[in-house]
Amino acid sequence: MKDSKLELIVDVAQRLFAKYGFKKTTIDDIARSAHIAKGGIYYYFNSKEDIFRAVLEKESRLWNKKVKELISRTNTPQEKLRAYFVARINYLSQLSNFYSALREEYLEHYSFVENIRKKYFREEIEIVKAILKEGTEKRVFQIEDLELMAFVIVATLKGLEYSWTMKIPIPDIEKHVDLLVKVLFNGLLKR
Repeated sequence: MKDSKLELIVDVAQRLFAKYGFKKTTIDDIARSAHIAKGGIYYYFNSKEDIFRAVLEKESRLWNKKVKELISRTNTPQEKLRAYFVARINYLSQLSNFYSALREEYLEHYSFVENIRKKYFREEIEIVKAILKEGTEKRVFQIEDLELMAFVIVATLKGLEYSWTMKIPIPDIEKHVDLLVKVLFNGLLKR
């Protein structure tokens, strides 16, 4: 986004949606908080849903960038997978609008939310698949079907995300991630 008013609208809307939720935030609230006439909002966006879509896309880009940055700071495929797990939980919970769009059922009837969910899920699978591929090429992992394994890992994390972000204190999440990584790398069978 190059236009400063457009960025301002999205930034203000991001804060308001995070604080009050999608349903309770109005175009009037956004205009008032941004110190822009309501007509100025409509110059850039046709509806509150369009603004929310812009907020979700911004947060999605932010999440993707943060995860890739953390992964790039590691050396081994094992460290990359662990970094992905930690980044996913830590940054996802910080991006409240994006996170609520991924999990809130009342947003399901907005087709753009479903499209963002699908895109995000696909991006996650590709990130994990790239890590797994590197691990198999370096003979660290033995995986027969990279696509299926990436899907299983992402789906597992998706199933854990609510309890991890809502019920477990942030410092304890890394312990849970370490346990998950240990099970993933070593399995459950006694050797």
